Amino acid sequence: MEEKLEEVSKIHFVLIHGISGGGWCWYKIKSLMEISGYKVTCLDLKGSGIHPHDPTTIISFDDYNQPLINFFSSLPQNEQVILVGHSAGGLSVTDATHKFPKKVRMAVYIGATMLRNGFVTEQDVKDGIPDLSEFGEAIDVYDMCFGLGPEQPPTSAVVKTSLQRKIIYQMSPLEDSTLAAMLLRPGPIQALASARFKEGEGAEEVPRIYIRTAYDRVVKPEQQDAMIKKWPPKNVYTLESDHSPFFSAPLLLFGLLIKASIRD
Repeated sequence: MEEKLEEVSKIHFVLIHGISGGGWCWYKIKSLMEISGYKVTCLDLKGSGIHPHDPTTIISFDDYNQPLINFFSSLPQNEQVILVGHSAGGLSVTDATHKFPKKVRMAVYIGATMLRNGFVTEQDVKDGIPDLSEFGEAIDVYDMCFGLGPEQPPTSAVVKTSLQRKIIYQMSPLEDSTLAAMLLRPGPIQALASARFKEGEGAEEVPRIYIRTAYDRVVKPEQQDAMIKKWPPKNVYTLESDHSPFFSAPLLLFGLLIKASIRD
């Protein structure tokens, strides 16, 4: 029993939020993991969560993802983590896996953008960027910020409060969607759209797991399936959840993450 507890305590999960979110998104999963003896780190990417930077001024993906890169740079050479990304956080996971393959024990994507090289082709954009046009024109769906001036494309955006529950949290407890409405920040859409990765040596050897979110209205199931087909992971699991299973299905998500952490 003591040996098992020691083994669990050595497993370190690093959880990466999606656009507009923050480390706070994972509060239920973090609690379940820590109570079970796992080590957990929930990072805020630049301009997200309680990170002090203004997201409207972030226009490059490298800048946005710097907190995760800093984390891996400071991680001892002999340590590995299970890197988990939700939604646009999948881009951060892929970037770090290319740059630090020896430090990533496993990469897990939850209803996430999983593109080997980022947004290189039109198909990558179609598969990996949410299309919320069924909910109205962009101006009706998003509150947008124009950090480069009103004549330039928006640099950041957040789904309007009145639509957040309908689009992102339709199966989540009301108290969680209420919390999210209070904490979501504009996300650096221009920076995310610029994400492109050079393949790192050894990155393909890192096992990848994809957790599908079956009732997702943001990264739709057909988009998830297209990315899975294009870059097949080791295993695919499905959650009967909305876009935010850390709220709507936390126990099931926790179980899948623990299952995924056990290597065959």
